[in-house]
Parts: sequence; C-alpha cells; structure tokens
Amino acid sequence: MQQPIAYVPQEQAVPDGTRTLRTRARGALLGLAVGDALGAPAENLKPSEIRARWGRIEDFVVDDPAGTDDTEYAIFSGLLLARFGSALTTARAETAWHQWIADLDEGPFKGAGFSERGTLENLRRGLAAPVTAQHRHAWSDGLAMRAAPFGVYAAGAPAEAARLVAIDGSVSHEGEGIYGGQAVAAGVAAAMDGAGPAGVIGAALSVIPMDSWTARSLRRAVIAAPSGERAVRNAVVIGGYPWTDLAPEAVGLAFGAFAAARGDFRESVLTAVNMGRDADTTAALAGALAGALQGEEAIPASWAHAIGPVRGSCLPSMAGHHILDVADLLTPDDEEAPAR
Repeated sequence: MQQPIAYVPQEQAVPDGTRTLRTRARGALLGLAVGDALGAPAENLKPSEIRARWGRIEDFVVDDPAGTDDTEYAIFSGLLLARFGSALTTARAETAWHQWIADLDEGPFKGAGFSERGTLENLRRGLAAPVTAQHRHAWSDGLAMRAAPFGVYAAGAPAEAARLVAIDGSVSHEGEGIYGGQAVAAGVAAAMDGAGPAGVIGAALSVIPMDSWTARSLRRAVIAAPSGERAVRNAVVIGGYPWTDLAPEAVGLAFGAFAAARGDFRESVLTAVNMGRDADTTAALAGALAGALQGEEAIPASWAHAIGPVRGSCLPSMAGHHILDVADLLTPDDEEAPAR
C-alpha cells in the first residue's frame, strides 16, 4: 500500500477576488477528498449514534484517514475527462469502464456501491450503455460523488458541466441519479467562476427538471438551512428508508450543509458529516462546492496533509493517483484560456 506523500500547497493565501482557476480546482477536488475521508467513519450512522461515539465530529476520528469510492471514482472520471474533454462520448465512457474497472481484477469492495455493482454486472454480461444503467440502483448518488471534476473542467459553464456529466453517467445511472450528478457538476462550475452560495445553488437548479425529486429535495434543504443541520436533515431524509445512497437525499443534504454554512469550507463539510446517512458522500459533495468557492487555501492544513494518493481500495487501477494531480490536469495552464 502506498503511503501518503507530503501535501504541497499550489498557492499560499489568496486574497478574495484574485483566486485563480487552479486554486479553485484544487480546492474543489481536494475538498471532495477531505470530505470523503472525514465522513467515512460516520457513514450510515444517525446523528445520535455519531454523538454517542464521538460527540460532535470536528476533525478526523481515525488515526489513518483515507478516502473511499467517492474519491477513487472522482479520479476515474477526472482522468476520463482529462483524456477526452468536451469530445467525451458515451462509447468512450463505456470503454473506460471496461479498461479501468470491469475487465480488471476487483479490489476488496468489488467495485464499490450498489449502482456500480449493477453497472459492472451489466457490462460483464456484454450489455452496452445506456442499457448498462438499467438496474435497481440507477437513482443512487454514485454519479454525484464523481461529478465535481466536470464542474472543474467546465468552469463558468454549468450547462456544459451538466451535459458532460450526463454522458459519463449514462453508463451507470438514469433519472434522479443523473439529475444528482448534474446538480453537483453545475454548482461546482458556477463556484469555479466566482459565484456566491446563492449563485451556486441557482446554477444547480437551473440544469435539472424543477419537478424532479432532486430539485424538490435541494430546495427544501436550502430553505431549511438557516435553521441549522437538524432542520436540513429533517427536511430531506425520509424516515425509515433503508438506503442512504439515494441521490436526491445526498445532494439535498450536501447543498443544505453548504447553504447552512454560507459556503464556508470547514463548516460545510462538518455539517454534512454530522448529519450522518451517506456521510462520506454528502461531505465530499459539500467539500467540492465549498472548496471551489473558497479555493485551496480554505482547507485546514492538517486536513490537506492527511490526503495522499488513493490506495485502490475500490478501484485498483486508480491506486497511486493523487486527487490534486487530477485538478491540475483539468485546469488550463493559461489562466486567460478561452471558455470551452
């Protein structure tokens, strides 16, 4: 297993109004990985269970924090996007699934969550996209968790971010699963362009059907946000529902946490973590949104230092890749590069 390498900030404290695409990109994707690692121990727990074990989580609660499938799949999609950019097609995404996941030996978690398992089984049966996305968990948050790289790539162009993430998602998701990914990608794209919290939320809602479950959940969460994390959770979570990886719920909780914290990175992530449910994913999404908004320098140094190359726990082919390398790949060297 590879050991984490030393984290080296790309840029030191950047004044408001002068954040570059690079520092926002690194903030978004490092923020995703930090949220994933912070939230992993609280995954599938209720707030009462979190409090009984740790009180309120304010920092890492394990000695060796690491990301989960959220970070590894985000790297997978980021590398796919770096290779093809706006020329990404469903066929190219499907081929990448075969080459990097389905046709290789599996890791300990056998390809990660239920939506990924259903997709891999369909691919190995010889089905082609979008039929590969026709399984029982096509509504999961498995696309949302890997959507942030599309917002980084399509900075300032939420509609393009939503278009591209839907192409990637067509291999594994349908309906609400796609909408969740589009909301996250569009929100990150807006934050990358300097939009404030309201603009980020508006961008997310602008790319999904207003009568969708995801849009309703997101709106309810944002409306409840001024009353705090308990109100957000009560507004979104369906009591007694057994699945915690539901895209409308996870996306709603993430945007609710982001809104409750007014875009502050630390508070966005910790609010998401302490609400439990699919805590690694909701904190990863909140971290990506706030990281893109505030930039890399907003991430506490001790949290950033804890993030090393991923270990390939879910995707062996991703082992050794660092999320910051993906951020740099997706960001043009020329800050004045024209919009894609």
